[in-house]
Parts: sequence; C-alpha cells; structure tokens
Amino acid sequence: MANVQNRGEVYRCEVCGNVVQVLEVGGGELVCCDQPMTPVKKEEK
Repeated sequence: MANVQNRGEVYRCEVCGNVVQVLEVGGGELVCCDQPMTPVKKEEK
C-alpha cells in the first residue's frame, strides 16, 4: 500500500498506465482501475 506523503511524488497505474503527480498532500491512497497505484522512483541524473 502506497500512501501519499510528499508533494511532487509520482504514481503510475500498472493496469492502464495513467500517471499522476501529487500537487497537494491530503493523505490516503491513490487507486486506479480498482488497484493501488505504484510509486515511480525518480531517475538520477
């Protein structure tokens, strides 16, 4: 379970591929296609 904790976090739906970025933290869990969304790790440059 991935709970939203920080502004700027990015999440992806493993079913449909939707991607969201957190603009305002309100807590809770992001869900898409009836499944929890997966946090996307930031790429190092």
